Amino acid sequence: MSVRPSPAPTGSLAAGNDLDPSPLGPMPPGLERLRPLSLAETNERASLVTRTCRKYLVPVSSMSDLFAGAERDFGVLEIGGRTSFLYSSTYLDTPDLRTFHDHRQGRRLRYKVRTRTYLDTGTRMFEVKTKGARGITDKVRIELPMETPEDRLTPRTRRFLDRTLDRCRLGSPDTLTASAVTDYRRSTVVSLSGLERVTVDTGLVGYRGDRMVRMRPDVVLLEIKTWGGLTPTERRLHELGFRGARFSKYAAALAALEPGLRGNRWLRAMGLCLDHPEPRRDLLAERRGA
Repeated sequence: MSVRPSPAPTGSLAAGNDLDPSPLGPMPPGLERLRPLSLAETNERASLVTRTCRKYLVPVSSMSDLFAGAERDFGVLEIGGRTSFLYSSTYLDTPDLRTFHDHRQGRRLRYKVRTRTYLDTGTRMFEVKTKGARGITDKVRIELPMETPEDRLTPRTRRFLDRTLDRCRLGSPDTLTASAVTDYRRSTVVSLSGLERVTVDTGLVGYRGDRMVRMRPDVVLLEIKTWGGLTPTERRLHELGFRGARFSKYAAALAALEPGLRGNRWLRAMGLCLDHPEPRRDLLAERRGA
């Protein structure tokens, strides 16, 4: 059964943007020597909206080794003097969790729907990610006013969703409701050649109903976005002994927090990076010593 999360995670974290470090932890090491890039330059060099995406779970302690000597080849996204940003994603699914089960079953044609809020910049996007027969991920999105509810469709987002899925020959669902929320901190590393874009996620917290699950603080989730084969970053990861991981922030949160859901596809990765589920807590209040 779908359980609509309360808006507490987004509200509490948004209110904590003046805190340093954030409730979700500081930026991981290894990125501080990279050249800062503006959002416009980042998108110009490596927007990679249509792409393949491979994921790696890496100890925080290995980040400095991973990006050692990378100053000439990589930059890091900087906005307003920040290189690390708080994200909050509210995922929308059918009452029977169709998008979760399509992913779990490895369906070649599938989609995912979410409202993503960039808390540090006060920006909200409605996003539809589709995956095609060749394993290529395509993401389309529209910007929304910040007052737009993140936990349900509006007439505008319904029209956008219907058009997107119709174009991909995927049936549009009758009903979508909020099924989980994920909050995390992200830095974005960009190859100056435009070959790859690497997102560095830490402090992941997944929420569903009155429970939450957290990623361990000594683990970083890397997502390598590229047009094709192994990238320089992946070759370096392999040299350091790391291989790709099957992991989905949304699916892992659901599988960890919803009794009875089968998450075999992600169990190994979940065991490497997630703590045990716990009652929902106000992380901002903890940071303030409440």
